[in-house]
Amino acid sequence: MSEDEFNVAMLVGAVVLLLAVATLRLSVRTGLPSLLLYVALGMLLGEDALGIEFNDPQLTQLLGYAALVIILAEGGLTTSWNSVRGSVPVAAVLSTVGVGVSLAVTAVFAAPLLGLDARNALLLGAILASTDAAAVFSVLRRVPLPKSLSGALEAESGFNDAPVVIVVVALAEHGLGASDLWELPALLVYELAAGAVIGAGAAVLGTFVLRRAALPSAGVFPLAVVALTVASYGAATVLHASGFLAVYVAGLVLGNAGLPHRPATRGFAEGLAWLAQIGLFVMLGLQVDPSDLPSVLLPGLALSVVLLLVARPLSVIASVAPFRLPWQHAAFLSWAGLRGAVPIVLATVPAVHHLPNASRVYDVVLVIVVVLTLVQGPTLPWVARKLRLADPLEAREVYLEASPLGRLGADLLEVHVPVGSRLQGVELWELRLPRDAAVALIVREGRAAVPTRDTTLRAGDELLLVVTPEARETTERRLKAVSRGGRLARWGGPR
Repeated sequence: MSEDEFNVAMLVGAVVLLLAVATLRLSVRTGLPSLLLYVALGMLLGEDALGIEFNDPQLTQLLGYAALVIILAEGGLTTSWNSVRGSVPVAAVLSTVGVGVSLAVTAVFAAPLLGLDARNALLLGAILASTDAAAVFSVLRRVPLPKSLSGALEAESGFNDAPVVIVVVALAEHGLGASDLWELPALLVYELAAGAVIGAGAAVLGTFVLRRAALPSAGVFPLAVVALTVASYGAATVLHASGFLAVYVAGLVLGNAGLPHRPATRGFAEGLAWLAQIGLFVMLGLQVDPSDLPSVLLPGLALSVVLLLVARPLSVIASVAPFRLPWQHAAFLSWAGLRGAVPIVLATVPAVHHLPNASRVYDVVLVIVVVLTLVQGPTLPWVARKLRLADPLEAREVYLEASPLGRLGADLLEVHVPVGSRLQGVELWELRLPRDAAVALIVREGRAAVPTRDTTLRAGDELLLVVTPEARETTERRLKAVSRGGRLARWGGPR
């Protein structure tokens, strides 16, 4: 590539990114899922329209994996362990048993609909079995659901990529040999267990180092945290373990470890995840040949109905039966099996391994993802209301930012009181903070003032607290407890 070509590529890339950002605004106003608009933008840039030629399944797969690493890292870093802790058993079963049921049911219908042999039908079923972390995190966090339900969906979307990737790669590389069928369960157990251990170990070690490094810059800290999650992915894959599970677990541990500069880290990770999603979906759109889509439209629509009304409900019923969830929760879990980037990225695996019908599988998966996104995404709030699951009055979490004060031997806590927090109306003395914590300043409507013990908190207030390092964790727990339970909240509170 010459310098002039590089400069043109930089210009085109920047313009595409700006268009994608503008498209996000359009998505919010119209309710149309942004991923569809990004795929459409990629198709518009493709050789059938504006003439950009891109047809490299292997490069698409590698860049897709890189984007998924960032998306899963952001998902882990922004997930509250307190919200998902009780839902981990349900999510784990959905991510294993549920994946198996969905895979089998989809394969049974895919074989006659698309004229596929058993291997390719199972491969397509596996590709479509994973719910998408980016789709779940972006949609469900705008729907006020019970924590047990939203936690199960978030944890499932973070966990189920790993077993699905293992199954898809195994089917693509080895097929259906008898020895492989016996080895696959053992491979799943090893890769998932090792991936979880590596991710947790990397995060615990990283937390130990970062707490003692006390980096003063809010701009450097997020780089270190995200680098740790990516390092956990690399370490896991080198050891032939599940890198996707490692990166999600590492993000989950780091995001809940009480590290400094958490809002800055969260904002940085969210920005990276949006960049990864935009680049990923535009690239996936470039990979599509629109002239091939009409031939797979009807089979894609039929399989969409199968996934939505048969495969996903059966997988949920089989998974949650031991937990005796309310039927409304099971019904919402069935409807909220959102698909997105993961199935489309995995749909490149057959082409990379030069399997028959590879391009047909990719096109069918794209059609199914588009259809399900159009049907499920915009209707989730309506379904939640009909099932009487939406709770618009649920208390909002308080936002906390911690910064070390270096040689002073203290930490500065910045606290933002959001609308809906039960901190509203609480007087400072009612917070009952530890002895080694003091509210030094309160900023309200742009004006700063030193508060008294009788100052009443309001939505939008910014508080500056000075605490000793020993009292910081207790102070944070107390503030979170009051933000959820009000002035009479118990001392332990949520972490």
